[in-house]
Amino acid sequence: MAEGLGLQKQWLVCITVGLLILLLYWKVQLRWASSELQSSTNEKTQNVDVMRAFNPEEPFLYPDKEPGIMFVETSNSLKPSELTVCAIESAARTNPGKHVYYFMKGFNGNLSALKESSQKGIQLLFSFHNVTLLPLNLEELFTKTPLLDWYKKTDPEKEKYWVHVLSDACRIALLWKYGGIYLDTDVISLKPLEFINFTCEQSDNYANGAALGFSRNHSFIRDCMIDYVENYDGDRWGWQGPDLITRMLKKWCRSEKLNDFLNQKCQDVTFFPKDWFYPISYMNWKVYFQNDTWKKNSSVEDNFANSRGVHIWNFLSGRQSNPIKETRSYMEYFFKNYCPTTYGALEQ
Repeated sequence: MAEGLGLQKQWLVCITVGLLILLLYWKVQLRWASSELQSSTNEKTQNVDVMRAFNPEEPFLYPDKEPGIMFVETSNSLKPSELTVCAIESAARTNPGKHVYYFMKGFNGNLSALKESSQKGIQLLFSFHNVTLLPLNLEELFTKTPLLDWYKKTDPEKEKYWVHVLSDACRIALLWKYGGIYLDTDVISLKPLEFINFTCEQSDNYANGAALGFSRNHSFIRDCMIDYVENYDGDRWGWQGPDLITRMLKKWCRSEKLNDFLNQKCQDVTFFPKDWFYPISYMNWKVYFQNDTWKKNSSVEDNFANSRGVHIWNFLSGRQSNPIKETRSYMEYFFKNYCPTTYGALEQ
């Protein structure tokens, strides 16, 4: 009898232990399943967010929500040049984690009509996942800046370089309003860009504004807008552009010798050397288009090893017809390697 009771107790202990193990197993499984579900949900949410951030179906994602790299077209043209499309594509490809914005004065915001455009450049721009096309509403852009009164009282018909001085105004207004990076539409990007405050040397003791980076509402940009208006002279080529950036940088650095600040921070603004964006000067712009300068890939990469981008000086080069394909020029190399989609669409 005693032996039978002992066996029963052993069985009860075994059953109890078995039940406890089974309960523990199911508890672990439930926690694992819950964790997997949460992880899957988070992953899907992140994927949706990424898709949303780079979805061309949502064209009016503005830089105030997602700062990025900004380009501007201040004419009414809706036919971006091959160089413009290449500039935008190269920025998008070299900075895949950043959004690229193309503001167009001639775009009225009707996306459906723009998508139906037969213009090849527009269609190419829609194919890039992190590029957004936006209307450029000048009065809205200049509102709450010193530039608004200037814009309202200026007659474009009487301006000698209206498209250019308007571009000069737009870039500083965009940087003031949104922050990020501004690039001219004739700057081909070669390397990724950082969101830092920077200007770049064009030549000895002289800066340029074709490539600028600033945080939102930066004091340097505020001072540029004030000087732009107070010392406005639309008849002087460059006065509202590179001259403005140069004289304001000298004030900012409290020095006439900008060369002393190369590759250094002047307060919180870095002044990069000319190789960063202007490795070839405007006087030698034809070098970009010279045939047979592209001998080997390595030689081109070595020549532009310190460059984040190249400014093609379209104000000069755009006046002439400069073929690209089958030339073995620097331009063909840049197009083929940094904007291959645009290169593929080039006519022979």
